[in-house]
Amino acid sequence: MPGARHKILGHVLSGFCHKMNRRKPIHGDSLDTPLNRCLTTFDITLLGVGHMVGAGIYVLTGTVARHMAGPATALSFLFAGVTSTLAALCYAEFGTRIPRAGSAYAYTYVSIGEFWAFIIGWNIVLEYMIGAASVARAWSGYLDEMLDGAISNATISVTGELHETLLSRYPDVLAFLICIVSSLILAVGVKTSAYINNGLTILNLLVIALVIFLGFYYADISNWSEKNGGFMPYGFSGVLAGAATCFYAFVGFDSISASSEEAKDPSRSIPIATITSMGLVAFGYILVAIALTLMVPYQTINPDAALPAALGAVHAEWAKYAVAVGAVCGMTTTLLGSLFSLPRCLYAMSADGLLFGFLSDMSNNKSQIPISNLIISGLSSAFIALLFDLEKLVEFMSIGTLLAYTIVSAAVIILRYRPVSTADDKSFGVPQLDSPCDREDSSATGTPGTDGGSSSSEMFEALTVGRLRAQYAWLEPLAGGRAPGSAVTGCVYVFTVAVAALCVHNHFLAEPAGLWALLPDFVLSFIIIACLVVIWAHQQSPARLPFRVPWVPLLPAASVMLNVELMVNLKALTWARFAIWMTFGLLLYFLYGIHHSKLGEGVTGLLSRSGSGGGNSGGWGAVDKTSAIARRVGRLARGSKGDDRKPIICDDELARRDP
Repeated sequence: MPGARHKILGHVLSGFCHKMNRRKPIHGDSLDTPLNRCLTTFDITLLGVGHMVGAGIYVLTGTVARHMAGPATALSFLFAGVTSTLAALCYAEFGTRIPRAGSAYAYTYVSIGEFWAFIIGWNIVLEYMIGAASVARAWSGYLDEMLDGAISNATISVTGELHETLLSRYPDVLAFLICIVSSLILAVGVKTSAYINNGLTILNLLVIALVIFLGFYYADISNWSEKNGGFMPYGFSGVLAGAATCFYAFVGFDSISASSEEAKDPSRSIPIATITSMGLVAFGYILVAIALTLMVPYQTINPDAALPAALGAVHAEWAKYAVAVGAVCGMTTTLLGSLFSLPRCLYAMSADGLLFGFLSDMSNNKSQIPISNLIISGLSSAFIALLFDLEKLVEFMSIGTLLAYTIVSAAVIILRYRPVSTADDKSFGVPQLDSPCDREDSSATGTPGTDGGSSSSEMFEALTVGRLRAQYAWLEPLAGGRAPGSAVTGCVYVFTVAVAALCVHNHFLAEPAGLWALLPDFVLSFIIIACLVVIWAHQQSPARLPFRVPWVPLLPAASVMLNVELMVNLKALTWARFAIWMTFGLLLYFLYGIHHSKLGEGVTGLLSRSGSGGGNSGGWGAVDKTSAIARRVGRLARGSKGDDRKPIICDDELARRDP
C-alpha cells in the first residue's frame, strides 16, 4: 500500500513544475480575435490620457504640495513620470510583439511562464477593481463637498454609521450607482464608449489648460521665496516622498496595452499612444504643480480642494466652476478606463483556461464585448465602492501594479536575448532576408537600420542570439555551455533577487553601524553589476519591431530597481493584506487553473484561440539545432551564384557549436 500511494502521489505531482512554467508559444494571425478591432491611435491615446488624468490632478497635486514637497512638487511629478515611463517603454515593446488583451498577464505568459502570468493577472484584477471603486468614491465625495455634505448627511440619517475597521463611515450609494452607470456606458459598444471617453478627456484637457494659464497669469514668484519656505521646504527627502505618492498618478497607462486586441493597427498604435500619453500627462502634471504653487503659498493650499481654493484666493471665482466640470470629466474617464481594462484581463485569463470558461464566452454577442465580464466587473467595483474605506485599500492595490511593472521590465530583457523559434519568427519580427524593404533605416524606433552590405552581419547576429559575443569569450567558463538565452535568464533572476535584497537591507538599516554593516551593500552591488555585465556580453536579437526599448538591458534594469524600491517601502500591513489576496488566488490556480489550462489541452497559440500542439517544454532560450533562420540562410545560399552569398554558418557547423 505505501508503494501504491507513492506511485499515485508521483503520478499526481509529475510534471507539476513543468505545468507552472509552461509558456505560450505564438501562432496564427496576430490580428485574429473575436473582439472588435475598431480603435484608432487617437482613441487609444485619449484612453490612456483619460485613465491617468483624473482625480490625481485635482486632489493629489494639492496633497503633495501641502504636506510633502511644497513648490518642489513639480520635481516629484518629474521623478515619478520618469519611473513610470521606463515601465511604459517596456509595455510599448510588448504591445508590438503581442497584440492581445490582458496587458502584463499576456506578456508574462509568453516570456516567463503560466504561474507568474496568473499571479500578475490576479493582481491586475485587484488593481482595476479597487481603482474603479476608489475613483467612484472620489467622484461621490467631490460632489458631496460641492453640496456641503448634503449627500453624506442624508445617507447617514437613513443607514447610520458603520464602525468596522475596513468599512467606510457610511454606505456610499452614489458611488455604487456611478460604477453601474459607467458599466452601462461601456456595454453600448467599444467605439461608442470611445467617443464618450474622447469627448470627456478633451474637455478635461481644456480645463487643465485654463488652470495652467490662470496660474501663470496670477503667478507671484515670491511664493517660492525664502520667507515662504523656499522652493524645497521639506528637503530632497520630501521630494522623494512626494514622488512615491505621485507615482500612482501615472498608474493607468497599462489600459493602453489592455486595448491591444481592439486596436486597428496595434503594432503602430500601442507604442505611439503609450509614449504620447505619458509625455502629455507628465507635462500637464508638472505645469499644474508649478501653477498651483505660484498662485498661492504652499502653506495655504487646501488639500481637499486645492485648485478651486487657489483660484478663489486670486479672485478668479468664475474659474472654480470650470474646475468642477473638469474634475467630474476627469474622474469619469478614469473610471471608464479601469472598467474598460478589467473585463479584458478576465477575458484573456478565461480564454487561456486559467479562469472559468463563461468569462470568455462571446456567443450571440453583436457588440463583441465580454458582457459577462463587464457585469461582474461593474458589480464587484460597485460593491467595493459602496462599503469599503478605500484610503486603506489604495496602497494595497499598488503592490500588484508595481509587481506587474517589475516582471514586464524583466521580461523585456529575457525576450531580447532569446532565440526566435520557427513558430515565432513572423510574429516576433525576425528580418525577412528576401525582402529589400528590410534594409530601410528604422533608427527612429530604436531598431538598428541596415544597408546594402550589412545583411551578412545581421544574419550572423540572428544565428548567435543568446550566445556570448566574440569580444567577451573570456566569460565562457562562467556563462558558456548553456542553451542560448538561458544564461541571460538566470542573470535576470539573480539580478532581481539581489536588487530586492539590497533594497530590503537599506530599508531596515536605519543607521550604518560601521564598515561591516555596509558589507552586504558592497556584495549585493557587485552581484548586480556582474549580472548586467554578463547580460551585456550576450548577443541581442536583431528582430525588427515597430518599437524596441532603447539601451537594453540598462533601461529595463533601472525600471526593475525603481519598482522594487517602491514595493519595499510599502507598509507591513499592506503586505499582509496582499498575502491574503494572493492566498485566494493560489487556491484558485491550483484547484482550477492549472488543470483547465488550454496548454494542458494541447491548445498552444496565444494569438490563435484554437490550435494544436503542446506547451513549450524546452528550457529557457532553447532553440532547435537547425533554426528557421539557419534554414532560410541555407536556401538563400543554394539559390545564389556568387561566393559572397554563401551562408555564414551552415547547419552542420551550427550543430557542432551547440553543446
